[in-house]
Amino acid sequence: MSTFIALLHSIVLTPDRRVIMQDLRALAKELGYREPRTLVSTGNLVFEADEMRPHEVETQLEEGFEEKFGKHVDIIVRSDCTWMALCSTNPFKDGNGDQVIVRVMRLPVDPKKVEALKPLMTEGQRIAVVGGDLWIDFAGKPSQSKLLSALTTKRLGVGTMRNWNTVRGLTEMII
Repeated sequence: MSTFIALLHSIVLTPDRRVIMQDLRALAKELGYREPRTLVSTGNLVFEADEMRPHEVETQLEEGFEEKFGKHVDIIVRSDCTWMALCSTNPFKDGNGDQVIVRVMRLPVDPKKVEALKPLMTEGQRIAVVGGDLWIDFAGKPSQSKLLSALTTKRLGVGTMRNWNTVRGLTEMII
């Protein structure tokens, strides 16, 4: 048996309807996953499952999500071991937990695409690629940065962002 962390790219179904975490946990149970639990209301799911590759879990979750909720949502899945590795490699641990964000990628981010982000950065901001994921220290509120709006699937590939506080919270759920 393995522990997995699933990160939904979006929980917005329609402008007036979001996925409720209770429904997300119910979906995980329907798919045969055990002990599903969520962290905050933004699509962070931790559960136990038989030995599977994360990509297989992603496919099952995405298909099940679309069938249950009527909308495709990209879901990134990491095993507990790869999540612990991600957590231990934060290059900006000296940054504020709500200002340091990791874009967890399905496939490693292209370094050329990261290089293209640099002109959007302001003084104090830092970016780094570690293990194929993109880490950003916004050095201020991410919502006030031009960089945030450039971190799209179209530009960088399939991925989803979580701040350092959430990454640590998910880590605490699996240790």
